[in-house]
Amino acid sequence: MGSASKEYEFLSEIGLSSSHNLGNYVGGKWLGNGPLVSTLNPANNQPIAQVVEASLEDYEIGLKACEEAAKTWMQVPAPKRGDIVRQIGDALRSKLDYLGRLLSLEMGKILAEGIGEVQEVIDMCDFAVGLSRQLNGSVIPSERPNHMMLEMWNPLGIVGVITAFNFPCAVLGWNACIALVCGNCVVWKGAPTTPLITIAMTKLVAEVLEKNHLPGAIFTAMCGGAEIGEAIAKDTRIPLVSFTGSSKVGLTVQQTVSARSGKTLLELSGNNAIIVMDDADIQLAARSVLFAAVGTAGQRCTTCRRLLLHESVYDKVLEQLLTSYKQVKIGDPLEKGTLLGPLHTPESKKNFEKGIEVIKSQASSTSGGKVLTGGKAVEGEGNFVEPTIIEISSDAAVVKEELFAPVLYALKFKTFEEAVAINNSVPQGLSSSIFTRSPDNIFKWIGPMGSDCGIVNVNIPTNGAEIGGAFGGEKATGGGREAGSDSWKQYMRRSTCTINYGNELPLAQGINFG
Repeated sequence: MGSASKEYEFLSEIGLSSSHNLGNYVGGKWLGNGPLVSTLNPANNQPIAQVVEASLEDYEIGLKACEEAAKTWMQVPAPKRGDIVRQIGDALRSKLDYLGRLLSLEMGKILAEGIGEVQEVIDMCDFAVGLSRQLNGSVIPSERPNHMMLEMWNPLGIVGVITAFNFPCAVLGWNACIALVCGNCVVWKGAPTTPLITIAMTKLVAEVLEKNHLPGAIFTAMCGGAEIGEAIAKDTRIPLVSFTGSSKVGLTVQQTVSARSGKTLLELSGNNAIIVMDDADIQLAARSVLFAAVGTAGQRCTTCRRLLLHESVYDKVLEQLLTSYKQVKIGDPLEKGTLLGPLHTPESKKNFEKGIEVIKSQASSTSGGKVLTGGKAVEGEGNFVEPTIIEISSDAAVVKEELFAPVLYALKFKTFEEAVAINNSVPQGLSSSIFTRSPDNIFKWIGPMGSDCGIVNVNIPTNGAEIGGAFGGEKATGGGREAGSDSWKQYMRRSTCTINYGNELPLAQGINFG
């Protein structure tokens, strides 16, 4: 198997020494009674290693143990929980390069992005450590004498986290680091096509729990397909389910969890726009667009898919971009100098080709559809495609959809108001950015009549969000918020407590009852 090859020798440094890996950490033990699958290198579609996925029986073993562990974990003082998360961060930091390399190998993003994603989890650990001493409630003045009102925040118990292939580490970090310091156990189902990174991350967490003589079931991880995700969505023992993926699947998850009166935290599709005004710094904008549209081979939920150019700078911006696109090195994501790695699966490559055909079929219509550069799959064994720019009308139906590939639609506008209307015209509402030097435009853009997205940037790309802010979007993006700011409140239950420390019983609103 691929694990025996010299290229994969580094896997032994993160506990993946065998080609045959048990893909499930349940009840503090590694086991697997589900299907045996191969994980593939998207650069050549050759096997890296084999993984035994979870069965529903494995899932049930894990949840029973998790229920018991939750009784212990929620009673550990929050700062002590923070110290455990600190140790997890240190463990990840010690294996940063190896984990980043594995992520790039298995997912397909370039090495700098792979290492950066693992660093994001480490940053989340650091953030969560500080947060563990700031899970504060409010003290509220009471209208009644000798009464006190206050808020108490308590753990939910168990948080389910279902992550996607494009950010197999970072999204776990956004959720698990916060959930753990808030006193919850975590049940993680990683993407079925990135099982090795799920296993490697979990091994480090498990070592920290064992070293501190804590139940391993505080953190449960399972590699598996849709049936494990469905089990999490249906399970009444899991009060909160965080799901990252498409809007279509996310809606199904939301309906399933809501049917049992559970809560969901959804991070779904994006269709993000960058607006370049007539007063923009053109070079800054062009560099930002290149990273936003080509980074991660267009497989970020925050990837720039629509480029809105003021008519006065339209040709100039496109000229710079077309020059830059021709210089993009496509190739093995682990090789130095590569900027565009492969799409994640052969199916992704086929979807790219189908999408280009749909666009070309609209070329003769009033909506346009002209390929300015790219538009082809790269011949060979990997899932490589060319970075693509399409000149098209904002009215084209295809512009409203998310094609998960490095495809950028170039659109022309005349006024600020028109650009905002185009930005807001799609079903999704994740990220957006404007390039301008005008304070008038800036404050209109971030105000009530500006962008309707959850992330509203100025003079930076749509992607590459920092962990200190809440991450998430509106409309079909799902409305969830993860990572920083006050996102932690979603992982706890709030109780309003009124305490009478006197001898009388005055009622609120001055009611006299008998």
